[in-house]
Amino acid sequence: MTAGGVGTVAALLRYPVKSMAGERLGAVEVDARGLAGDRRWAVYTDDGGIGSGKSTRRFRRVDGLLEWQARLDGPVPVVEAPTGERYGADVAGVRLGEAMGRPLEIRAETDVPHHDESPVHVLTTASLRALGSLLGGAVDVARFRPNVVLDVDGDGFPEEEWTARDLRLGDEVVLRLGPGMPRCVMVGLPQRDLGRDKRILRTLASERDLVLGLQATVVRGGTVRLGDPAELR
Repeated sequence: MTAGGVGTVAALLRYPVKSMAGERLGAVEVDARGLAGDRRWAVYTDDGGIGSGKSTRRFRRVDGLLEWQARLDGPVPVVEAPTGERYGADVAGVRLGEAMGRPLEIRAETDVPHHDESPVHVLTTASLRALGSLLGGAVDVARFRPNVVLDVDGDGFPEEEWTARDLRLGDEVVLRLGPGMPRCVMVGLPQRDLGRDKRILRTLASERDLVLGLQATVVRGGTVRLGDPAELR
């Protein structure tokens, strides 16, 4: 490992439709907006709000979105229902609305950004292990919807010391690491293969000030791949 090396890229995750389950990638292009196609689409309610697991000025709570999964098929998402049927984005909005009992539509991003806090979210395996220790058992990374998971030795929460530094991934991509990623009720909501778990948010509130992982912006784009070294600058 180089002098500034902190680990390697263990997972790359993209969520083509915001608040739905996403996909794992072997490699992905990164630009100023983040991972190519990440949260490019979202579910919209009839009042123009963006479907989410929470309610805010921009977002509208739509329960059950995490039970649906989206993958990119070329330039557009294919959405899989909990029952296994697959639909294109236009039909998926109709089917989703029927399942939820309310008018819903899947739209591409325009002038209202779909990302919550930052274009990229970075998390380490060390932090996942440390949180698991607090909870008394392993916690699934899917709870936290990161884009880049770094395999880092030990436990604790090492990325807390990385704020305001640059993180190089492989030969091309450079991220500027920002503040911690704030957490909300979504971390404990039921999703594919995971039941509801209120302990996660309670533990993060009591032990971590509702923060886990880091926000990040893109300094230099390019391609990042599984196994790429991660180096702090």
